[in-house]
Formats: sequence, structure tokens, C-alpha cells
Amino acid sequence: METDFASAAHLPVVDGQAVFLGRIDYGVAWKLQQLVVEQRQQGRLLDTLLLCEHDDVITIGRRQSGPGNILERRFPIYALERGGDATYHGPGQFVGYPICVLRPSSDPALPFGEQDLHGYLRALEEGLLLLLGECGVRCDRKPRYTGIWTADHLGKIASLGVAVRRWVTSHGFALNVTTDLTRFFAINPCGMQAEIMTSLARLQAQLDGQPVSVASLVTPCARTLGQALGRRFALRSIAEAGLLPMLAEATQHPEQPIFLSD
Repeated sequence: METDFASAAHLPVVDGQAVFLGRIDYGVAWKLQQLVVEQRQQGRLLDTLLLCEHDDVITIGRRQSGPGNILERRFPIYALERGGDATYHGPGQFVGYPICVLRPSSDPALPFGEQDLHGYLRALEEGLLLLLGECGVRCDRKPRYTGIWTADHLGKIASLGVAVRRWVTSHGFALNVTTDLTRFFAINPCGMQAEIMTSLARLQAQLDGQPVSVASLVTPCARTLGQALGRRFALRSIAEAGLLPMLAEATQHPEQPIFLSD
């Protein structure tokens, strides 16, 4: 049965790379994404999955409702080119940025191939559902909503927001692992009440499961996201992946927030 994104579009699985950046400043990570996107558009890098964790920030996407869903300006605020509304990022949250070329199909009956953005979002969700399943937690999609929800659809554990430029993706997902969920009360996350947000740690505690950390999810995430996207994401260091010059540039010239907290 064809279940992954590429095979559903009758495309071969392709090689890629995954890099764990650790805890990284949001402005540096955003600038790094832009530089990696440029290199990927020029064919100088493989499809690259950037995995990381951030300090406390709020980001808003292209939806006009985004600024109105910021309730407290206690964290730096970044305005992004991705889709979606207001989102929080912070310690204990596992963040992933797939930078991949979305390929057209060679089958005339499937003209869009991977260039079906709804299909791409569903593939990201599938990769996260597989990852959470490996952690012993059963989650689900919720009709008419993007993201990952608890099986009863009452709690949201992961948010998604992506951008695509010249068919190369950026931004991605944020999965609450050991996140301090009270941080979400600074916003209406994705336009909803903060109380809906949950975390892997909370769900595992309810199941008496083995707790996990952000770092422990890197290897299985590279595998499950790769499976869902039709990529083989080989884990590499920053240097092995060819990202050192871009990271240095991003560190020197990070993207700036539109608001700095006190």
C-alpha cells in the first residue's frame, strides 16, 4: 500500500540530510533557513531537515488575525512569510524545518506530484503521527484543522506552518515535548484558546510512559519524517552537511524581531 508522499505521487525516494542545531536563536535559524533555501534552489545542497529548539519567541504568519491573537508582549515577536497565525516557540519544544524541493509528477494523471501543498502538510502530519506512535502516544488529525491533536481531539500537541518559494519548502512544525504550557497564555495559539495546548510529557505521564527529551527525538524524527516525505534523511553534523558558512553568516546577520520584550 502506498502511504508516503513521494510514492503517492509515483516519485522515487530521494536522499537528503538531517541536522540537529540544538538550542538556536530564532533570528539565526530563520536567516539560516533562507540561506539553505537559496542553496537548495540552486541544487547545491540535498533536501535538508533542520531540527532544533528555540528560546521563548512568538511568531506570526500571513493571516491578518495574527497580531490580534497576541495577548501579552512578553516575548520577542517575529513576523514571517509562512502561512498560519500566532505561534509560540520555546524551550522543550521540538522544531523542524524541512527544506525540500517539491517535485512535479511524471505521471500525466497526477500533474501536481509533490506540488500539492495540502498533500505536503498532510505528509508532515503523518511523519509526526508516526513519531508520536513510536513514543507510545496515539494522536490524530482533526477535521478542518492543521496540526496534530490528541486522540479525543481536545488537545493540540503540534502546530504546522510552511512557506514555499520556487517549489522549495521552509518553516515546518513545532512539537511540544517538555514545553512549559503556561507560555501559550501569551497568545491565542493559531487563533484558539491556550488551554487546548498539550505536550508529549503530559500525555506520557497520563500513560505512565517513558519520558523523552527533544534531543532523543532527533534520530526517530529523521526516520519518520523521511518515511512520510519520501526522503532518506541521513543524520549529519553541521559541518558534514555543508552548513558551517551559512550558519556563520546567519549568526552575524540574523533576522530581527518586530518587537523586543522588556
